[in-house]
Amino acid sequence: MNAKDIIKITLNLVVIYLIGGSILAFVYAKTSPIMYRNSIIEKEQALKKLMPEADKIDKLGDWKIHDKHAEYYVAMKENKVIGYLIQSFGKGYSSYINTLISVDNDFKVKKISILGHAETPGLGDEIEKDYFINQFKEKYLEHLKVLKTDTKEYVQAISGATISSRAVTEDAVKNAVSFLINTIQKKEKSDVTEKN
Repeated sequence: MNAKDIIKITLNLVVIYLIGGSILAFVYAKTSPIMYRNSIIEKEQALKKLMPEADKIDKLGDWKIHDKHAEYYVAMKENKVIGYLIQSFGKGYSSYINTLISVDNDFKVKKISILGHAETPGLGDEIEKDYFINQFKEKYLEHLKVLKTDTKEYVQAISGATISSRAVTEDAVKNAVSFLINTIQKKEKSDVTEKN
């Protein structure tokens, strides 16, 4: 193999990489807006599923947890606030667990939904199961704690997946509810002060 052959092979590879890169860029440019619209639709559906009685759900603001951007919302029915929804993340065993939480006006958890994760199949992915998710219903902030024993007052850990259980309960949900309490109560106090 001489220098001329090496240059020929190199040029062929460069052309192939440029064509491949152009095709990938074109496909990304075409599919990216579609993926973005679909993610917005999915989030709207998830919000409505967590607070089906609301006739209007409006974004209140943004917040960060684990350096991840998340949003929070107010749910209205007949122009009255009936609760709040908040997206949160919990640091699990092998991923950040994207969670959506709904609470009533007293900040009592109504429902949660797991939007995404990469936890261990057969263990950590049990966080998506109804038997785990349903434990959160009617829990106040002080009851968002994982126990390894049978409990109705707190949240029972998934056997073999305590890290994932804690990531959802004590990280994602508890931090989100605490954030909502602090943010909404602070806003209500400042609204009262402005009126006086």
